[in-house]
Amino acid sequence: MKQRRKTTALQKAVAKGCVAMPGAFNAATARLVERAGFEAVYISGAGLANATAGVPDIGLLSLEEVARLAGYIAQAVKIPAIVDADTGFGGPQHVARTINEFERAGLAGMHIEDQVFPKRCGHLKGHSLIPADEMAEKIRAAACARCDSEFLIIARTDAPAVEGVEAAIERALAYVKAGADAIFPEALQSAAQFRAFAKHVKVPLLANMTEFGRSPLLSLRQLATMGYRMVIFPQTAFRVAMHCEEALLRDLKRRGTQRSWLPRMQTREKLYELLDYDPTADHWPPH
Repeated sequence: MKQRRKTTALQKAVAKGCVAMPGAFNAATARLVERAGFEAVYISGAGLANATAGVPDIGLLSLEEVARLAGYIAQAVKIPAIVDADTGFGGPQHVARTINEFERAGLAGMHIEDQVFPKRCGHLKGHSLIPADEMAEKIRAAACARCDSEFLIIARTDAPAVEGVEAAIERALAYVKAGADAIFPEALQSAAQFRAFAKHVKVPLLANMTEFGRSPLLSLRQLATMGYRMVIFPQTAFRVAMHCEEALLRDLKRRGTQRSWLPRMQTREKLYELLDYDPTADHWPPH
């Protein structure tokens, strides 16, 4: 699927209903997301930092690194992918370049946030925000820079935990006026706050259902009823994989064999099927 068609597909899916987007920290996981029948995949900044570089989610990966890693994921699947752009890797001019790099990499959308760099996970304490007018300038730069008008620009605000929900709503409305297509209110702390935000902000909204954070784990149906159009599950697959890998490695160290784990493994054949790889063929990828 070409880039233009992926951006169009994402826009249509968001217009039609509430889109669930599991997080993928590599291309193979993104293929599993696609095989499971999801309409889109999310590329978490925390997922890329944690899984590929082994570092915390504090903006340590460069634009070039994120674009390369996210590009592998986006190009491995036919469904659209949106990516976490953190603070946009700098000021308005940097944000414009970020849009260009992500479009070239095959992404269908991205979100940028209004935190001061270096950023922190939105579900931790201790982060601070840039002024709303500075964030608005970044959004205007992003909207002007995109080549594909359907590339989705999502403005994330971390104001709920810093300035309160009312201030977050004010920021969101300013970001929409600046050109944001959708709004991502981070770290809302109750179903009532999710409803209040949706009551006042009428563009497509994204909800973050990350585990062990400040937000309650609401269902896709609950959020859709409130008016949300996108729901991301950024680290769900990563956390389950890490938990299982930890158990495996402890057991392997103790027993010295992996035999008891074979029934819980993806087989070689299933992996080849996922990768569209036929080891008997003389070419790859398949025509």
